[in-house]
Amino acid sequence: MSGTIVIAAPNGARRTRADHPNLPMTPAEIAAEAKRCLDAGASVLHLHVRDADGAHSLDAGLYREATAAVRDAVGDALVIQPTTEAVGRYSPDEQMATIRALEPEAVSVALREILPDGADDVPVRRFFGWLGERRVWTQIILYDPADIERFIALSKTGLFAVRRPSLLLVLGRYTAGQRSEPSDLDPMLQALAPMREAVSWSVCAFGPNENACMRHALGEGGHVRVGFENNMVLPTGETAGYTADLVGLAADAARAAGRSPLAAAAVRALVGSWL
Repeated sequence: MSGTIVIAAPNGARRTRADHPNLPMTPAEIAAEAKRCLDAGASVLHLHVRDADGAHSLDAGLYREATAAVRDAVGDALVIQPTTEAVGRYSPDEQMATIRALEPEAVSVALREILPDGADDVPVRRFFGWLGERRVWTQIILYDPADIERFIALSKTGLFAVRRPSLLLVLGRYTAGQRSEPSDLDPMLQALAPMREAVSWSVCAFGPNENACMRHALGEGGHVRVGFENNMVLPTGETAGYTADLVGLAADAARAAGRSPLAAAAVRALVGSWL
């Protein structure tokens, strides 16, 4: 693989400016950070939006407002990827309804949230079919080897309706202190081995070892997602000023690995071959 998709995740669902004064929450702030991340090497913006009280929201109108602000700031130079993250507030039906209303070019979906164990898979199967028909780049979020094994089993049933599924492997979300290590990736890749050549995968990592985890992922052929959603600390131990600082480090690591960051146009062309 000759290039790397660098995804910026500048805010997430839970953190606020009490965690960092530069964490973007309003559409204008998200747009300004999107421009900084683009300049630092990102090609994809992982988008969360907040309501008037600063709480995580899946409101389609808020997503449209933030998307318009980002487009005003960067045009089509970033792929915008809304999330369906539930945060304990949204049902699978509500998650799917938001994305149907938005019809975005990309989306991230946590498998365990959109299709909990034991749930009826018919609505989700229809949803993934709809995403496939509209050629929406869908990134499936997986948190551990058990999630990966479940993904593989569901793939065999044709659930995901694409030529090459796209995965986000999350490191450290459920560890003590939400602190990841590069070695956390290894059991996930081992679980993925039966399908590794048939999927595209990216990594995000919680905690101050984010950059080391990204370098390990790049060495294994993965793409990367970085930002304040998962980590606010530079490898030096200092607090980063912006998510763009973390994007710049990931972009440098990609270049050092011989896999320079891809521009959004190249990402769209690559993803188009997966759908």
